[in-house]
Formats: sequence, structure tokens, C-alpha cells
Amino acid sequence: MQLRKAEKRFRLTTRDYAELAAFRHALREFMSFSEAAAAEAGLTSRHYQAMLVLRGSQDDGSVSINDLAQQLLIRHNSAVGLVDRLARENLIARQPSKEDRRKVELRLTVRGRQVLAKLAAMHRRELQRIGPDLRRFFSEVPRLGMGNGHDRAREVTGPSAPGLRGRGGPLRDGSSARSAASAPRARRLPSR
Repeated sequence: MQLRKAEKRFRLTTRDYAELAAFRHALREFMSFSEAAAAEAGLTSRHYQAMLVLRGSQDDGSVSINDLAQQLLIRHNSAVGLVDRLARENLIARQPSKEDRRKVELRLTVRGRQVLAKLAAMHRRELQRIGPDLRRFFSEVPRLGMGNGHDRAREVTGPSAPGLRGRGGPLRDGSSARSAASAPRARRLPSR
């Protein structure tokens, strides 16, 4: 009975659930494609994401390890390890900051730009392929009650739901999305 009350309260129909499930499926398919494409290039998806952050920054801008950690929603020490691996593969280079000698700025190497361009072109083609499905979903967003100034998700999670209103917003328990994202992950038990 509680479930029906919740569905009525948030005006959820079977079609709403089906649309959300289809969208999550499309996201999972894209992420699976992305991981396979990165692996084919000898990278992890996190390596690819880091390289995108560097290339996506303004041409005259700089990206520090801290900036990279924030963009990837990982801890600083994890970003250092990621940068170390990318530097060993000659995909990125460190250089002293022009403003603060204590900091290091990151940039893609020539090899890094070449690898990234190939991967980005593959990702763009895949997005063009699945684009019609994504457009269909987003055209349904107003019907689902999202984006009209009265998000159903806001009713559930509060005014700064992570992913809806930007990173770092408070969660229901008072913690922040950033701290939740950087919290240690539970270890998976071995299957028997």
C-alpha cells in the first residue's frame, strides 16, 4: 500500500518508470561502449575522462591536479596516481604553474592529443547513433514533470539534489554530494 501512495504522491505511472529505465539503459550502453573504446586504446574510462577534462579546458587556461580531482569527483591522491599513469604513458605532461610555483599544471602531450582525438571521434559517432533515443527521452522530460520549475526529484531529495543542481549540494542526511562521492566505496564480497 505504501508504494501506491508514493506513486500517487509523485504522479508516477508505468510509462514514467519505463522511460526512466530506458534512459538508464541507454546511459549504461554508452558507458559500456566508452569503456570498450578506451580499453582498445590501452586506457581506462577514467584516463579518457581525465584527458577530456584537460582538452576541454580553455586553450589558455590551466588544469591543476586539484581541478582534475574535482572534475572527476575523486580524491586528490587518486588524481595524483591517475596523472602519474598518464604521464608514464606520455599522454600528459606536468609543468610548473606560472602563478604559484607550489602547483603543477597539466597539459596533453602531442601523443595524448592524438589518442584523445581518435577516441573523441568514436564517442561522437556513438552519440550521433544514440542521439535520437536521447532526444526522445528529453522531449518527454516536461511530461514526466521534470524541468518545469517543480522537479519531482527535488520533492524527494531537497533543493540541491546531486546531479540536478550541481555538485556539492546537501543531501537529505546533511552530508554533501561531494563528500558522498569521495567516500570510500564498500568492498565487494567474493562470490561463492
